[in-house]
Amino acid sequence: MSVIRPMLVELTGITEYADGVGDDVDLTASGIDSGDLVRLVLLIEQRTGVEITAEDMEGLATIADYEAFVAGRGAAGRSAADPVGGA
Repeated sequence: MSVIRPMLVELTGITEYADGVGDDVDLTASGIDSGDLVRLVLLIEQRTGVEITAEDMEGLATIADYEAFVAGRGAAGRSAADPVGGA
């Protein structure tokens, strides 16, 4: 299930992001502006606890990019915070 897509729908108010924009489509080419991207990053950080730096943002262009980044950082954060599985 997508973590990013519902946030884009919330930010833009455009429900087409739930169905119409492919995971590998560049978000700026789909009509998302830089202000929306900054708001998206802030929302991701709030909701997931994953920090995204300006340098990280340079490599994030698609929904798939953001999903992979959050999944990778989220898993890394959990293993660092809980290295022995909750013991």
